[in-house]
Amino acid sequence: MWKFKNPIKHTIPATRWPTAAEAAQSLLYQPIEIGAIEVKSRTWVPAMVPWRATEEGFVTQENLDWYRRFAKGRPGVLVVEATGVRDIPSGPLLRIGHDRFIPGLRKLVEAVKDASEGQTKLFIQIIDFLSVKRRPEREKFFARFLELDDRHKRRLALALNDNQWLTADDSIVRNELANAADELLDRVLDARELESLRFGYREHVTDLQLPHIRELPQVLPNIFTDAARRAREAGFDGVELHYAHAYTMAGFLSALNDRDDGYGGSREQRIRLPLEVYRAVRKTVGDDYVVGVRFLGDEVIAGGNRVDDASYFGVEFARAGFDFLSISKGGKFEDAQQPKVGQAVYPYTGQSGYECMPTVLSDATGPFGRSVPLVAAIKRAVNQAGFSTPIVATGGIGTFEQAESILQKGQADIIGLARQALADPDWFVKVKLGRGDEVRRCTYTNYCEALDQAHRAVTCKLWDRVDLNERGIATVDEGRRRLLAPEWNK
Repeated sequence: MWKFKNPIKHTIPATRWPTAAEAAQSLLYQPIEIGAIEVKSRTWVPAMVPWRATEEGFVTQENLDWYRRFAKGRPGVLVVEATGVRDIPSGPLLRIGHDRFIPGLRKLVEAVKDASEGQTKLFIQIIDFLSVKRRPEREKFFARFLELDDRHKRRLALALNDNQWLTADDSIVRNELANAADELLDRVLDARELESLRFGYREHVTDLQLPHIRELPQVLPNIFTDAARRAREAGFDGVELHYAHAYTMAGFLSALNDRDDGYGGSREQRIRLPLEVYRAVRKTVGDDYVVGVRFLGDEVIAGGNRVDDASYFGVEFARAGFDFLSISKGGKFEDAQQPKVGQAVYPYTGQSGYECMPTVLSDATGPFGRSVPLVAAIKRAVNQAGFSTPIVATGGIGTFEQAESILQKGQADIIGLARQALADPDWFVKVKLGRGDEVRRCTYTNYCEALDQAHRAVTCKLWDRVDLNERGIATVDEGRRRLLAPEWNK
């Protein structure tokens, strides 16, 4: 994970928890309308991937238990993890790309409704992603993957000042490159070839030479629409379209998207497909169903979107009719750290990844509510344009004081707690009952994120080794970690 050169170690802020009476009077525990539904409080659990589905993308008992545990805390909204809209293999991640997934997803909805006694609204985040391959061994890359042609030979001849390479046999050239120093490879390979060698092959939305990439604007609206239809059929209260981080729709929004087919270049063209997807989804699910969006307030990469771009997108999303806007930050491939050979690049390891999930090792600003100024700027732009679309703030928010202050200042309309909710799923009900001093507070060290990076079942260090001998609990790592937070005895 990326770190500041001279990081400052922050401590989690001291806080005063409200009494039950104070909580009842707070904005945080007031209802809010999101589209056609009313949510009981302005509390929100953002989507987190727990790595508990089957390899085929089906809901497991572990998934049911995971979401049931969050629902017991009764947040206003619980968002199910990024769920793939295509019917393609994607490892132990939930999928919604075929009707065969509906029965399992319906069980998940029923589990949440039962555990929260109908108090928590359940949305599902739906996502599309492009192909990402593991970093290859150098020998394999040059022997099998590099599409060698005359331009490589010309560059090699120029770099080595030896024209014999212009007519050298391909096998000899491949062998030379396989054993070449990095400085030579920098002169012979182009940027995408170097990326494939050092990070693994990755598809970009700008790869118009690939027919399936060129055809994304024609294909994706129907794919997302079918996924949203299944979500409604399964009983979810709404869908969150995933337009953030390192994935397909964020790629279209990105300032790096220079497609020349009307879907890249200017802001107006970069937002074109995201709006077309939304309109197709809305037409299918109807005006009485919640459709929201998760997008970036700042890409945090060279040449990427900044808050002025995000504010423009937010206004246009509100104008189009999205029912809520949930703001994130960073989490991109472009600045990710180089993976080990045999591993895939992970988009939360560079500076943009840090800004997505900041830790207590930070700069002077610190990690707590670090993205709130971006959220506030987007909300201000949306409101000034005449729209009242609810805006969700997330990122390092862990105390009632933080959350209530953000709402009172008008910086956001809803407060999302991800890592803090993982640390203590009962945060919401504990605070509401005036028992905030019993909250198990997140220390923001990203123990959970490290598990996610390794594609291991995500837990929290504050509870995964607690009461391991408790009867009937589910564990992983040969019994060394528990899969669910301990129950709270009220």
